Amino acid sequence: MSKSSIKTGTSSSAVTKKLVFSAVGIALAMVTSYIKVWEMPMGGSVTLLSMLFICLIGYWYGPKYGILAGAAYGILQFVVDPYMLSIPQVALDYPLAFGALGLSGFFSDRKYGLQTGYIVGVLGRFICSLLSGVIFFASYTPDGMNPWAYSALYQGSYLGAEAVITLVILTLPPVTKALKHVKVQTVIQ
Repeated sequence: MSKSSIKTGTSSSAVTKKLVFSAVGIALAMVTSYIKVWEMPMGGSVTLLSMLFICLIGYWYGPKYGILAGAAYGILQFVVDPYMLSIPQVALDYPLAFGALGLSGFFSDRKYGLQTGYIVGVLGRFICSLLSGVIFFASYTPDGMNPWAYSALYQGSYLGAEAVITLVILTLPPVTKALKHVKVQTVIQ
């Protein structure tokens, strides 16, 4: 047992298990991000539950793991499909926006914690995307429209649609049962 695991009260096998499940979650998020239900003309899309897999990491292991996994996923998204105007724009659109999905970890001990955490995570990503839209992409705002309103409508359309679809899917009994089963497997003993 390492000195750091003694201090934190976790074994190296527990940390390894968290890292493995986190890596699987990131991989599933990457794969499902390519299954696009709807794609926006200037970036953003409704995918097959890709944000859920990052939120699950936060929900299972807490916000630290969730935010780190989300930031890692954001960096992977940038590496695979980069769009860069400046370093602050990249930071806001990728590691910060996707890292916000890990905020789901703050709700792991609550009734309907996954659903609540998912909503908060998506709202965190929405805020990052909203700010990016206003700060870096305001020139795309149609004439006569407020950049804040345009960015909110643009970002909200695809993020909101995916959030609603995911929340509906999470209410399905087979999905609820499967997630409970997987959560038992993720518990560190």
